[in-house]
Amino acid sequence: MTSILIRGGTVVNADRSFVADVLCQDGSVVAVGENLHAPAGATVVDAGGQYVMPGGIDPHTHMQLPFMGTTTMDDFFSGTAAAMAGGTTTIIDFVIPNPQQPLLEAYQTWRGWAEKSASDYSFHMAITWWDETVKRDMGTLVQQEGINSFKHFMAYKNAIMCDDETLVNSFKRALELGAMPTVHAENGELVYLLQREVAALGISGPEGHPLSRPPMVEGEAANRAIAIADVLGVPIYVVHVSCIESAEAIARARARGQRVYGEVLAGHLLLDDSVYRNPDFASAAAHVMSPPFRPKGHQEALWRGLQSGNLHTTATDHCTFCAAQKAAGRDDFSKIPNGCGGVEERLAVIWDAGVNSGRLTPSEFVAITSANTAKLFNLYPRKGSVSVGADADLVVWDPQGTKTLSAKTQHSLGDFNVFEGRTVRGIPSHTVSQGVLVFAQGELRAERGKGRYLKRPAFGANFAAAKLRAEALTPTAVTR
Repeated sequence: MTSILIRGGTVVNADRSFVADVLCQDGSVVAVGENLHAPAGATVVDAGGQYVMPGGIDPHTHMQLPFMGTTTMDDFFSGTAAAMAGGTTTIIDFVIPNPQQPLLEAYQTWRGWAEKSASDYSFHMAITWWDETVKRDMGTLVQQEGINSFKHFMAYKNAIMCDDETLVNSFKRALELGAMPTVHAENGELVYLLQREVAALGISGPEGHPLSRPPMVEGEAANRAIAIADVLGVPIYVVHVSCIESAEAIARARARGQRVYGEVLAGHLLLDDSVYRNPDFASAAAHVMSPPFRPKGHQEALWRGLQSGNLHTTATDHCTFCAAQKAAGRDDFSKIPNGCGGVEERLAVIWDAGVNSGRLTPSEFVAITSANTAKLFNLYPRKGSVSVGADADLVVWDPQGTKTLSAKTQHSLGDFNVFEGRTVRGIPSHTVSQGVLVFAQGELRAERGKGRYLKRPAFGANFAAAKLRAEALTPTAVTR
């Protein structure tokens, strides 16, 4: 029997914090209380002066992703190992079928790739096309494979972009199944037009990327997706909210009682669009992701959204390409593979910029880095909580520990760190996954293939209520 006793720390959950020891046995938390006894042979971790929190859950990663003619540097082992070094113990990645590819075929491919994962993992399924087989496969994925969320790219025209017909059909099917639709909100038609217009002006470098994807392109798509979800009566989750326009769209919808949830990337909270004007192509191109980093004023709106509860989760969109891969777009910014890293740095940069600044309390930090994701995607309280019966996925957090972030010291296989040179205060001293110490005082002990696939059951009462509301809106029920 494997046992770990974390002694003398302050347990922080999303609802409260309190001083307690935490005893883990055989992969689960079995006791939380004061003066717990360490079983014979148990590993004891001294957490005096530190916090004991649920391991981070990153709801938006892309490990081993084939994209724009190349494949990301981090696979499921290196990416999840890097995550553990930063205190994240679970990821939700994306299965992205090619247009016309059967969903179940793509799912099996990703499951095979993910067998090397060091940490627990789950999947969102992208809907990239529509016919009756997609509708059927969505049912199989929810009912048999434990996928309860479906991703829709409103961008990337001529590739994986969903048109409105696909959105409507998929949202309606998700409602029937008790699954959550999620959207990448950017108007793909406008992006396609603006990319050509920016190029016609003679702008070919990375500075053209944000010019072709202005905030209103995101705001329009967010408003449209939210409106479609409202008509159909289905909850919706908007990924990587980066600007005032989409944050306000979510806030307005929530104010009128609609179930809309928003995700923010660590990078969008801390970086601005000046990175694209760096004369060094490699550095500027390394920051190319979609949506792009925004003018600094948008950052405060995102922080306010997290503080107010109108934005709910934080993620990374971890999708690492090296300088040689990014160089494919040296003469055409639209050909630069989109993606940045951050799965290892997310907790530290959000703690440093959020908790140390007074923007967030420690419990609010736990909510936006772990508990809210677990609740929204039906993993709670197995994940996202330090409580008896929960998985022993924990991070011991040293609020006084410091680290300077750098590509030279990161565990990701990427060759660039978007937070390069930033010194943070507040870092993990220990990470526990499945009741095993996988990171201890700077030593990474990740084990290839140790991660488990997490099935996430469909939702119940909330969706039933939404469905009844949708049925009430049929023409025969309308009165004047």
